[in-house]
Amino acid sequence: MNEKDSQRNYNYDGNCLEEKVVGLLAEKHLTVTTAESCTGGLIAGTLVNVAGASDVLNEGYVTYSNEAKERLVGVRHETLERYGAVSEQTAREMAEGAAKAAGADAALSSTGIAGPGGGTAEKPVGLVYIGCYLNGRTTVEECRFTGNRMENRMHTVERALAMLQEALEQEPS
Repeated sequence: MNEKDSQRNYNYDGNCLEEKVVGLLAEKHLTVTTAESCTGGLIAGTLVNVAGASDVLNEGYVTYSNEAKERLVGVRHETLERYGAVSEQTAREMAEGAAKAAGADAALSSTGIAGPGGGTAEKPVGLVYIGCYLNGRTTVEECRFTGNRMENRMHTVERALAMLQEALEQEPS
């Protein structure tokens, strides 16, 4: 594997995950956006690795602060107060709000505790919620990663792309 390949995410059949996702989006004439907290733009950046990504990705949001989550993608203040930034509810509102703000058919969101600090007994380092919105349906997955900060962020990107791939493959043409 060369250096370029080591920066890509491969799924079970050896295809580059981001190429597969961009290809499926293009094939179905759909657009995607991102709302990212713990990944800080890595999901969008990974999609942009693919030539032709500009046909399916118009914009993305880095919503690291709670204020940005509210202002840019419409997460309700009450949601953040009641459940916290790292929660299923926030990930759901981030994905749905990003799709609405961008006018996109699909959206991926990430919110979590990448580490090494910031964790608690209730919300430990490595806890991440990933939201995947596609044409009115939203799924949220809770993940618990055990790597260092960068590994946790990269695992989040890989899982988010896999979630979108799975949703796209189930979507009627």
